[in-house]
Order: sequence, then structure tokens, then C-alpha cells
Amino acid sequence: MRVPLLSGSRLQVVEVPDDAIVLRAQPPGEAVANAGAAVQEALRFPLDGPSLEDLVPRGGRVTIVVEPPALPVPSVPRDPRRAALSATVQELERIGVPLERQTLLVAGGLARRAGQSELEALVPPMLGRRFSGGVEVHDAERPDLVDLGAEGNVPVRVNPTLVQTDAVVVLSAAESLLHGGAAALLAAAGPEPLRAADAHSLLETGASQGWRLAIGLERRLAERVPLFGVTLTLNPPAVTGAFHGYPHDTRALDRIATSPVRLAFRLAPGFVRSRLLASIPRELTATAALGGRPSAAHVESILRSLDSRAARLDGPLDVAVIGVPPTTPYLPRERPNPVLAAYQALGLALRLWRDRSPLSEGATVILVSPFDRHFPHPTQAPYRTFFNALRALGTRAAHEPNSWAEAERAAAADSRALEAYRRGHAVHPLLPFADWSACLPVLQRVGAVLVAGSRDARAARQFGFVPTRNLSTALAMARARADHDPRVGYFVVPPYFPVRVLP
Repeated sequence: MRVPLLSGSRLQVVEVPDDAIVLRAQPPGEAVANAGAAVQEALRFPLDGPSLEDLVPRGGRVTIVVEPPALPVPSVPRDPRRAALSATVQELERIGVPLERQTLLVAGGLARRAGQSELEALVPPMLGRRFSGGVEVHDAERPDLVDLGAEGNVPVRVNPTLVQTDAVVVLSAAESLLHGGAAALLAAAGPEPLRAADAHSLLETGASQGWRLAIGLERRLAERVPLFGVTLTLNPPAVTGAFHGYPHDTRALDRIATSPVRLAFRLAPGFVRSRLLASIPRELTATAALGGRPSAAHVESILRSLDSRAARLDGPLDVAVIGVPPTTPYLPRERPNPVLAAYQALGLALRLWRDRSPLSEGATVILVSPFDRHFPHPTQAPYRTFFNALRALGTRAAHEPNSWAEAERAAAADSRALEAYRRGHAVHPLLPFADWSACLPVLQRVGAVLVAGSRDARAARQFGFVPTRNLSTALAMARARADHDPRVGYFVVPPYFPVRVLP
């Protein structure tokens, strides 16, 4: 089989041996004909508890919590969450909550605060023209966050619109336990719980400190105001047009591998390749909408999506090969820096597992990425600060959080960086530390991370990775590290997908 792998904006076609394992997103399931109608039904007939109409007083004030649609990667122009938001607003109007009594809270956590173009992408044009309610973009550093106490030793403060209301409706999609559901409430909190929201697996509740924090926040908030959640179960983004069927259809992989356009694509400048990749037509559909308590609806939606979306393994891998796309996992999309390149593979793709890790103890991970130092200013300036802090501390410090604890405290107190975040010019200065911390559970399990095609050997070594000239060299090194014939798996991403390892 010939498998196309992205290395930044470049496309590599790899001849996969017969004994290798190719992991990819499953074919899209049967989509609901009308996502808006499915959401209205979920609002009226929840999985547990009263309906939205029974919770919300007529003429009351309601806060609708949404997250920026950063996941799944890649984005699509027609996202079913837009129709879901429109249906939620209409249902609130039907039960007696006028538009001017509705507030849209965009909970982006530590990511760059949404600007006008991102807000317009959240709302269908027709709703945008007539919506007369309030719009609040969460600011994790605003001084009037409401104190809800502490979960363990983590203080929990939330956006005032979650408390100064008669009801809260959480509208999200089931991508992981830390994205959507009760975690959407966490994304409207202060920096302390957001920084502490770690997880070994993004799909296992027992292995997620972030999920426990989200549940604690949901419980504390429910003591003050009624909560209702609607979670969409999404299909993976599907490519349409000439390469329809990618990545689940082998014939689509063959068409990409043998296409004469590939040569012209390889010769094009990098910014042209990135634009061409972003312009590939895609569609995103929903298979279900579930309502109830935010946490209950979200977990149920994730469990249902696992049946249709998960790739299945009959045992853990000794070598995992993952291409890193030329985009960030946050909005607006940008060229990824080394921290975000590592996060997409180690902190996102390799943490989307259920039951047990897809990597054996001491396994080798191969990142197919240029891994070059590129920090767009000012949006990714905090990542440059983090990168420089690690460089000053030395190579071994990257895997030891205590080594960069002082640098993290300094970043959290950087008034210029915080002001840039509050103005929507950059991410929160703590986000690079959170992203790199998300990689540590995988790094603690694997024996080595090789960067195939690295253009910046010093940057790779700074993170404790091994730079290699190309994928062939990296595979030879990975096989040499193994004391037996290794099981090699190729992850065809994006889109990212859950993995279940069978016992």
C-alpha cells in the first residue's frame, strides 16, 4: 500500500510493508438529515433530568456556552454546530426567552480570544443579522471572575455570565473529554484549572485530572443555576471532490499517491501548498444530538462515537509514524511552531485512546515534520518565550516540569503577554506550558521520539527528540532500537481519530 503522509505542507508518499498497520479515520456514519431539528429534539427530550422548557423560567435570562470549533482538524465552512446554535436560540424563543435575554458566551480557554471573523464563523448569517442578545468572549484574566471555591488545591473562578443568569445551556461536540460538555464550562474559567486540566487519555475518565476538575465545576455551578447540555456526535471531516473517500478508502489513497498533480504540488512554494491544502473541499456532518446534564450527554455521545469512529488495534505498537499537518489545533489556523507540532502528534493524536495505550512501553514515535522554528508574531509570541526558556535550561529540562516551574511563574506574571492575550492578539502565556505538559504522558511511556525530515536539528534536540534526515532513516533507527521485529503503525492524519486496543 502507498500511504500519503503530511510533513508540514509537503506530501510524502510512503511504501508501506505488508506487515505494517495503517490506522485511519473510519468512513462517515449515517448523518442526521437536519442537525437543527435533532438539537431541538434533544432539548425537549433529554437523556436524564427535566427538559430545557422545564428548567428555564419564562422571560428569564439564559447563557449559551459554545467553544470555538477548533476541533476536529481540519475545519470546514459548513459546520453543523452553526445549525445547532440557531436551533437552540429558536427553542429558547419558543419557550419564552426573547433574544435580548440570551447571552452567547464563547469559551476559548487559554487560546487566543476570538475576533470578529471567528465570531461570524460561529453563527449562521441569518441568526447573526437578527440576534440582539449579548456576546461575551471569555477572558481568563478578567478581574471579576466569580469564585466558586476550590477543587483540591486548584482555585475555581468562572466567567460572571455563568452565574448571573437564570439558566446555562452548553452546546458542544464530542471530540474528547477535555473538549466540550462539562469541559466547555472549564474553558470559561480562570487560568488555574485550565492549566491543571491534564490527562493521560482524552477518552478515559479515570485517567483525566481535567475531567475531574470539569465535573467538580459542573457540580458547583449546578448548585447556583440550572444547567443543560447538548452534545453533537460528529462524523470525521470527509474530503469531497477529486479525492473523495480520503482517508478511509484505499482507492482514495491510491489516487493521491499516483496523481500527476503531486509533482506540481511538490514544486510549489510553501505558502501555495498550504493554501491548496486548506482549499480542499470537505464536509462535516452530525450523526446524533444528545441532551441532559452537560457531562452525561457528553460522555454518552463520546461512547456512541467510539463504536463508529474508532480504529481498532489487536495489540500495542512498537513504532508509531505520524505526519504533522501545516496547521495549528487552534483558531485562527496558522503555521505550527515546534511546540504545536509536538502537541498535535503527542498531546492530541496519541492521547485519543480508550481501554489502553496504543503504544507499548518503550516504543518509538516518528514525527514526520520539518519541525522548524517559526513563531508568527504576535499570535505565537508566548511559544517563543517558552522555547527560549527551555533553551536556557538545557535539553534534560524539557521532560522535567519542576525545571521550568520558575519560567512558568514568570510567564504567568508577564503583564505585556497578558495584555496581548486580553486584546485578542496572542494566546495566553500559560498555553505553551499546558500544550507541552499534554505531551509528557506519551513521552514518559515511549523510549524515543524521532523527527523525520527535521530542518532544525537543534530545535528537535532541545525537546529531547532525535532529528533524522528522512523517514527511511528514522524507520531504520526505530527497528535497530527494538529487540524484536517491531509492530509498525502509520497514522493517516488529519483528521484525528480515537483508537481502541483490543485485549
